[in-house]
Amino acid sequence: MRNTAKITTAVLAAGALTFGLTACGSDSGSGAKADASDPLVVAASPTPHAAILNYVKDNLAKDAGLNLEVKEFTDYVTPNTATEDGSVDANYFQNKPYLDDFNKKNGTHIVPVVTVHLEPLGLYSNKIKSADDLKSGATIAVPNDTVNEARALKLLDANGIITLKDGVGSEATPKDIAKNPKNLQFKELEAAQTPRSLDDVDAAVVNGNYAIEADLKPSEDALVLESADNSPYGNFLAVKDGNEDDPRVKKLAKLLTSDEVKKFIEDKYDGSVIPSF
Repeated sequence: MRNTAKITTAVLAAGALTFGLTACGSDSGSGAKADASDPLVVAASPTPHAAILNYVKDNLAKDAGLNLEVKEFTDYVTPNTATEDGSVDANYFQNKPYLDDFNKKNGTHIVPVVTVHLEPLGLYSNKIKSADDLKSGATIAVPNDTVNEARALKLLDANGIITLKDGVGSEATPKDIAKNPKNLQFKELEAAQTPRSLDDVDAAVVNGNYAIEADLKPSEDALVLESADNSPYGNFLAVKDGNEDDPRVKKLAKLLTSDEVKKFIEDKYDGSVIPSF
């Protein structure tokens, strides 16, 4: 049986913005120096992050002398707050622009350790077969967090659906659209809700992990898909600043960038998740 705790969104909502999340479990990250034999508790999104970690746990960790525990979270907030307060030792779910924005807004001190994979962002629809079929006034759902909303708008810009103002960065919003020839409307939703909105909107921009959880295959089902070339959105293992040299973290970083994990990602996700090492 996998040693994985599945946390529901409803439970997370009650404690997502607090730093006293003692219910998450381990005390090993609370400030005391951890023993190399202590469990390394890692917070992760279920797909593909927890799946990749559980592959490591089941196939590689024992031989490397690593006692790995995986805790699944369905939001983009609690993994960082739990890492900050020491309820977990590390997390694996996010990219650098998102982390930079999160640290700035929340006063947290989370740092990347090693980049593992990219999940291309995509535009999906249950109503049309091509982005060219978007009608005037169509509604597109986009993630409502700062970085992923900007990322979604940049995807639409890169594919000629809208045009953003020159120089907009990772904080772009619909107000930064310079040209919107089809007068598209934007519905801002929590990232996890975007695939669930597909019956209610004309199209939705969905993060790769949530697309996979919703049985969408980015490499086949996306109307337009984010390019992996020179992308800043690789997902990485992260820890609280100062814990990068924890020997358990170093072991996990090495395993996550091994040939075995690369093959696992390529075989399991067939281009919907791309190794970044």
